[in-house]
Amino acid sequence: MNTIFVKPENAARVWYLIDAKGKPLGRIAAKAAAMARGKEKPQFTPLWETGDHVVIINAASVEISGRKRTDKLYYRHSGYVGGLKVTTFEKLIAKHGSMPLELAVKGMLPKGPLGRKMCKNVKIYAGSDHPHAAQNPIPIEL
Repeated sequence: MNTIFVKPENAARVWYLIDAKGKPLGRIAAKAAAMARGKEKPQFTPLWETGDHVVIINAASVEISGRKRTDKLYYRHSGYVGGLKVTTFEKLIAKHGSMPLELAVKGMLPKGPLGRKMCKNVKIYAGSDHPHAAQNPIPIEL
């Protein structure tokens, strides 16, 4: 028997909509990463981009448990000596409402050119408005 590999041009791509209001950050990120990678399809191919498009709305009202709102830290570096910048979850979500979810999804996708390509298929918006209504995304309930 031969293994069937589906090429990206032959893969059926669907648009999905996830409402993140009041839902756990990790659960939404894991679901979005799996859908963007195509792991939920029977014809999953790890070396090609055959995943679906995912639109996440209300990312600013995502929930996390415990004291992570004040204790969880996000690091970035400017590239200069002593340029380490540290931000808490609370400050990051107040300034950039979709950034914690973007970082979580990006961390769950493969590293390298394929992962960066898959990351472009996940659209995250802090509010409830999104410009992808023409694609008729299918709502997903978590």
